[in-house]
Amino acid sequence: MRSFDIPPFYRSPIISRVKQHRKAADPRKRDFAPTLLDFGTVRILLARHFGFCFGVEHAIEQAYRALAENPGKRIFLLSEMIHNPEVNADLMEQGIQFLMDTAGNVRIPFEVLTPEDVVIVPAFGTTVEIEERLAAAGVDTATYNTTCPFVEKVWNRAGKLGDQQYTVVVHGKPNHEETRATFSHAAKSAPVLVVKDRAEAELLAEMLRGERPWAEFGQHFEGRTTPGFEPERDLARIGVVNQTTMLASETQGISSLLEAALTSRRPPEDFANTRDTLCYATNDNQQATRGALDAGLADLALVVGGYNSSNTSHLVELCEEVVPTYFIRNEAELLADGSIRHFDLHTRQEVVAEHPWPAGVPTVLVTSGASCPDATVDRVIQRVLTDFPGALPVDEVLAEFGAGQTA
Repeated sequence: MRSFDIPPFYRSPIISRVKQHRKAADPRKRDFAPTLLDFGTVRILLARHFGFCFGVEHAIEQAYRALAENPGKRIFLLSEMIHNPEVNADLMEQGIQFLMDTAGNVRIPFEVLTPEDVVIVPAFGTTVEIEERLAAAGVDTATYNTTCPFVEKVWNRAGKLGDQQYTVVVHGKPNHEETRATFSHAAKSAPVLVVKDRAEAELLAEMLRGERPWAEFGQHFEGRTTPGFEPERDLARIGVVNQTTMLASETQGISSLLEAALTSRRPPEDFANTRDTLCYATNDNQQATRGALDAGLADLALVVGGYNSSNTSHLVELCEEVVPTYFIRNEAELLADGSIRHFDLHTRQEVVAEHPWPAGVPTVLVTSGASCPDATVDRVIQRVLTDFPGALPVDEVLAEFGAGQTA
């Protein structure tokens, strides 16, 4: 797989040494066991896979290329490049302006755009409607289109389903940029419905089995379908795709549930047996997190990333099932008094956990989402070490991972 030219300050001397060592020993990614770094007074358990994926690195490379190649021009991003506050903040400091927020609300009117402006399409892609608006303004959207190839793969899969007269059911977060884009592209060839979770899939399955009237469909799925959607007609043949950053087990469960419900009353061929459309990095990170948890060593988990990052939130969900888990943006959330300020997925608010560290020598599982720079994880680890006086020097602990200066 190709490497990307991204700014050095996104890289991490600690994480790079560990990742290179693991890659050399396991190039085919068959070992999902974690790496244990024993600092004497605290142990850090690093998941086998975490951090920037192919699509994110490509998007960042293209954004900085746009800056370098277009001095003096106005440069815009459709919305956040990726769901990471540090990356987006740096791009804004470089002069890039954001046309929309993550919910799709306009921050800068499209009417101000001219053919001379540079517009970057983020890794999530964008809708057909926005593409048409930009084209009408004479804006080039091809040169710096950073749409992840795995997102485009989902669009292609949805298009084939439509060509075969299936309705596309998208498992995704309805307001997420990627889901909105996938919905728009799928709608070119098929009726589309967005299902956000297992609970909604259960409701839909009851309707497919005839246990719940179709008259209730609108109250549960309002605003989640293409215009003119008639559930009894349009859900007679379905295929499932997903937002590429969803929880793999949930998508698989939803797909199996809907298949069983539909085929209980319809021929088997009315359900398209599509393969899961999760991206490889999301799948690797989830498997690696499970591998770290299965090791049974962790006393608590720190999951690092943007609070609006879908793939990171699912890592938090996995960890929460096993150990106390703290979802943090960066090292600044590890407070001077030893407490941890973190994001609670259930209340959608930041809270402070007092006295989070277990007595003795705790083992801290550390992982991050696909949009989080390794450098941020590096700073989190360094900050954790300051809370445990007498911790061994980093270079001493990392000696087995090859040469390299981390200080």
